[in-house]
Amino acid sequence: MKPHPTDAAPHPFDALTPDLVLDALAGVGCLGDGRLTALNSFENRVYQVHLEDPVGDGGPRVVVAKFYRPGRWSAAQILEEHGFAAELAAAEVPVVAPLVLAGRTLHHHGGFDFSISPWRGGRAPELDDFEVLEWTGRFLARLHNVGAARPFSERPSIGLESFAREPRDWLLAHDAVAPEVRSEWRALLDDAIALIAQHDPLTLASRGETAIIRLHGDCHPGNILWTPLDRPQPGPHFVDLDDARSGPAVQDLWMLLSGDRRQRTAQLGALLDGYTELRDFDPRELALIEPLRTLRLIHYSAWLARRWHDPSFPRAFPWFGTSDYWRGQVDTLREQIEAMAEAPLSP
Repeated sequence: MKPHPTDAAPHPFDALTPDLVLDALAGVGCLGDGRLTALNSFENRVYQVHLEDPVGDGGPRVVVAKFYRPGRWSAAQILEEHGFAAELAAAEVPVVAPLVLAGRTLHHHGGFDFSISPWRGGRAPELDDFEVLEWTGRFLARLHNVGAARPFSERPSIGLESFAREPRDWLLAHDAVAPEVRSEWRALLDDAIALIAQHDPLTLASRGETAIIRLHGDCHPGNILWTPLDRPQPGPHFVDLDDARSGPAVQDLWMLLSGDRRQRTAQLGALLDGYTELRDFDPRELALIEPLRTLRLIHYSAWLARRWHDPSFPRAFPWFGTSDYWRGQVDTLREQIEAMAEAPLSP
């Protein structure tokens, strides 16, 4: 990937020093004891902070401070995420919601919006265990029952325009695609977009053929934490809703599937066994899985390219933007075009 002209310029997160983080927390009554650990996050900057005293009466003594990437979400969009988390927590869905401090959940310091949440640990779920998949299905059904109660008004939806056409145009306008495969990549992408258009969630919703609800939006295994059975509140939980968007329910299911078609079919069956205990699932949404997967692949390439001026991205994704990367994208698009032409999974 060619460096952006702004690569040498300071990045906003360069100003986010440990002292600024601790001062921000102190400003809302959370005095750190000096122990500050950066947690894995590329889009935002997230820290585990040990406090001198618990938050409030019997509150947490270890918190997570999340500093939002400037310019990504508006304050209204962040507050809508916080409101969704609060709704889920009130419905006893295991999601860690931001703390209300000084009467609010969103704070500002040193040019950054930030929130503070209780720290809660866990490990990745063992998704090769069908009992774990069923439990996860029930968990997502509970989340979707709350998500379907009312729509987002500020946060965007997953659809063809924002996840395919606009990213395609941006990548081409910024010469991000390796020139030796650009023509082939664009031709295949246009073919893929034509197929996705037949299953665009927003178009289907406008015709009453699918429901659009509030979702987690980025429900891959790394975003679900599992608490062991011998701990309080065992089972799956989310600690972050940063990518919450509107879309079809199946968006929060398909990223949990892996392996060949037989394996994915069996995993989907276990997820839906749990899901349908608590919420109906429209089987027509199964035809959206491969189009949604293709949308994510397109959007992901543009996301990496747009973030390349952030020094953490070239360090974490050194393979991005190379000729080999874009040749791989060409092969993947070809595979996805074939997958979208196949019959959908049928558990």
